[in-house]
Amino acid sequence: MKKNVILTVVALMAFAVGANAQGFGVNAGVNFFNQTIKGGDIELDTKILTGFHIGVDYEIAVAPDFYFAPGLQFSTKGYKFESLGTEEVKAQLNYLEVPLNLVYKPLLGSGNLIVNFGPYLGYGIGGKIKREGAGTEVNTDVKWGSDKDDMLKPFDMGANIGFGYMLGGGLSVKFNAQLGLINLANIDDLTHKNNGFGLSVGYRF
Repeated sequence: MKKNVILTVVALMAFAVGANAQGFGVNAGVNFFNQTIKGGDIELDTKILTGFHIGVDYEIAVAPDFYFAPGLQFSTKGYKFESLGTEEVKAQLNYLEVPLNLVYKPLLGSGNLIVNFGPYLGYGIGGKIKREGAGTEVNTDVKWGSDKDDMLKPFDMGANIGFGYMLGGGLSVKFNAQLGLINLANIDDLTHKNNGFGLSVGYRF
């Protein structure tokens, strides 16, 4: 399943690059993500983990100044917390995501204001749990699946909202926030949800 998803993403990205059309864009930037983890007697005081994202999208005009912009991107998310005050735990979660944004891009000065909103779909494809303390470090691969023995469910879905500015030459800067709406936990009465934001630089051909 993971192999098929990755091959599909690579094929679509290659097609988009080959098309070299005006609506095609690339972007990359830094992520600041966390997870809400609570339920029963558990509520972890998790902190933001820094990651990155890189991807492509394609704008399709639907009305004056409005565009539908499906995309594909690789994104690292996660969280960190202190366990028993002696050990730091960092969870890096790797996702392939499909944002499906409606974009409003009116002229503003010599460029365009950017306002986007819409859903995203994500699928977990890897990651690591790192535990550091007392001079030791242990790394464990994230196990995705829907069984109780698996760490997290791989499918994620949520909402995007962002804003930014595109210069007349096609270069842009943007802020984007995500709110996960799917419970990723496999344990009854426990909730895991992704949430965070990112800053990116992009270029539209």
